[in-house]
Formats: sequence, C-alpha cells, structure tokens
Amino acid sequence: MTRKALFAILILSLFTGACGMMQSIVKSTFPYTANITVPATSVINKSYAAVSLANSFDQNFSKSGNNGNRVSEVSLISAKLESEDPSNYNIGNIKAISIYLSAEDGKDEILVASRTDITTDVGNTLVLDVDNSTFLDKLVRQPNIRIKMVYELRKKTNADISLHLVLGLNAYPAGRK
Repeated sequence: MTRKALFAILILSLFTGACGMMQSIVKSTFPYTANITVPATSVINKSYAAVSLANSFDQNFSKSGNNGNRVSEVSLISAKLESEDPSNYNIGNIKAISIYLSAEDGKDEILVASRTDITTDVGNTLVLDVDNSTFLDKLVRQPNIRIKMVYELRKKTNADISLHLVLGLNAYPAGRK
C-alpha cells in the first residue's frame, strides 16, 4: 500500500513539475531583428529617421498563423544596437536614438526604446533603455513589423553605416490571469 502511495506522489510531483517547466517554455523571449542604415549623407545635429522591416524566427505569429491565439501580454524586455558594417563603428558617434515599432504602413507607431545619454566612447554595442509600458500584442500579429530609428549624429561619417538592432520580446500564454 505504501509503495502505491509513494508511486502516486512521485507521478503527481513529476506532472506538476512538468507543467511548471512547460509554462516557463511557453512564457519565453523571442527576438525581432532589423538592419538599419545610417547614410553618409547624414549631417550632425539634425534629426533623421531610418526605417526597416523586422524579422523574427517565428514568422507565423499572426492571427492566421499557428501562434497568434496562444500568446498575450507581449512586451519588450531588451533592446540592443550593434555595429555591423563596419563592425568597429563607434555608436558613440550618434548623440541620441529612439526606436519605434509600427505596422508596415506606419500606423499605430509606439516608442519602445531610446537612449539620449550616449557617451562618446561607447564602442560598437549599445544597450537601449526600454519602454515596456504598452503591450505589443496587436503589433506582433501583423504580417510585418516596421522599425523606425530616429537618430541624431554627433560626428559625421564618411561611409554608410549598417547597424543591427535586436529587440527581445516576452510573451505569456493566452488566458493567463
């Protein structure tokens, strides 16, 4: 009798542990990335906007895709900008950056990250300050997400600069209360 009770307790604990692990897997972070070009024609102390479409490993996140109804409370948890070409470009040559997400047509634009205190010696990687005050559920269900980077140069460049933006989004299973 005690063996059966111990077996039942073991099975029950494995089952509840597996549910917790599954919830941790479902509540996960997924990246949206974009390559953004700062043209050599940009001049210092003037605000510019560069636009690019974002890519994700899960392109079926739309309502008609396989994951749209399964997640909710999508929010931005990290934003990182890296110099891609040239790889040693000092992002400190940029004075201020703001990142906006929107539908492909530019509607429903939301400020998601920014940095206004960029130091001159930051190097080729910059972590941005995240604004996660708005859930992005509606946006990530769009077929394409547009990223707009508004920037102001501190120092002029002689060639086009390619920057790689990585946005880490977090999602919870739908129906979570």
